[in-house]
Amino acid sequence: MEIVKCIYVVVLVVGMMSGSWAQPQSTCSTALSALNVCTPFVVPGAVGNPSSDCCGALQSIDRDCLCSTLRIASRIPAQCNLPPFTCPN
Repeated sequence: MEIVKCIYVVVLVVGMMSGSWAQPQSTCSTALSALNVCTPFVVPGAVGNPSSDCCGALQSIDRDCLCSTLRIASRIPAQCNLPPFTCPN
C-alpha cells in the first residue's frame, strides 16, 4: 500500500510539471508523464489491478529518474510548512 502512495505522489508531481511547462524539460519528465495512465489505480478507493499500459509505463522508467522524483516530491511538504512525507523501503 505504501508503494501505491509513492506512485500517487509521482503522478501528482508529473501532473503539476506537465501543467506548468509547455514542453517537457528532460527525458525524465517525459518518461514520468507516461505514468498518467496509472492514475486510476493509485487514487484512494481504486479497485482492480493496474492496466498493462500502466505496468508498461512503470517498467519503462529509469529507476534513477523515479527515485529523484520521489526525493523531490518528499521535499514539497516541508516547503509548504507541513510534516515531511517519506516512503518506507
